Amino acid sequence: MSLAFADAGLVFPNGHRALQRVTLGVRPGERVAVIGPSGAGKSSLLRLAACAVRPTEGRIEALGEAPWRLGSRGLQRLRSHIGVVHQAPPIPPRLRVVTAVLAGRLGRWSAWKALGSLLYPADIEGAREVLGRLELADRLFDRCDRLSGGQLQRVGIARVLYQRPDLLLADEPVSALDPTLADAALGQLVAQSESTGASLVASLHAVDLALKWFPRVVALRQGSVVFDLPAAQVTRALLQELYAGEGSVLPTQGNDLAALGALPLGAGGNVVPLPRPGGRG
Repeated sequence: MSLAFADAGLVFPNGHRALQRVTLGVRPGERVAVIGPSGAGKSSLLRLAACAVRPTEGRIEALGEAPWRLGSRGLQRLRSHIGVVHQAPPIPPRLRVVTAVLAGRLGRWSAWKALGSLLYPADIEGAREVLGRLELADRLFDRCDRLSGGQLQRVGIARVLYQRPDLLLADEPVSALDPTLADAALGQLVAQSESTGASLVASLHAVDLALKWFPRVVALRQGSVVFDLPAAQVTRALLQELYAGEGSVLPTQGNDLAALGALPLGAGGNVVPLPRPGGRG
């Protein structure tokens, strides 16, 4: 397994339980979408998968390793093979885009090469290539504080594409993008998974994107797995129960769910997308 959870639970210091008794596995090269209402535990699941936090209960394995049995160097080495796309990329605002992208391989470079790349980018053409796949090649030498939220999110995706990890995790990776860019960006993550054999696990707010791009869908609610099914078996009844607390409107990016294998939930058989903030791109 690229990723395995065995009765994994996570309780924060304030007593809030984010995950409880989660058991699931992800095979090498598999693509899995994680869906569920707000506060379901999707981000917490990915933080455990990324070895960013230690489970309170149970155990996890990533890329065949038990991360919390490793020493600090072993854990650092393991993390260098795991790529994480954050909803809000932790990129210093004064950093140039090219440097932010090349940071994807810092964990695999020597200290001298990493330091030198901060002074003069070590692989300008490599950064340009992955940015081009996300329609950002023209922003190569811009400072990150001059980008929109959507552009910055795409820089975060480009950094992971450049990293070429063995396990690719994405936490709401297209939340700041309009439907066209969101679809294209997810297509690039999927293409990376297919070309390198990396497993891809992504939490997504938009159910239509999950059903379109991911053969397997895991649903969470209140920190527990509600269902774990092939996308073609995700039905109206399952989705209605999962999102019952968020009203009758299913969160989508505007695609036709009926064409993607799930029945619509809106009145009259039409899916009505949730309102989205402006300034996306």
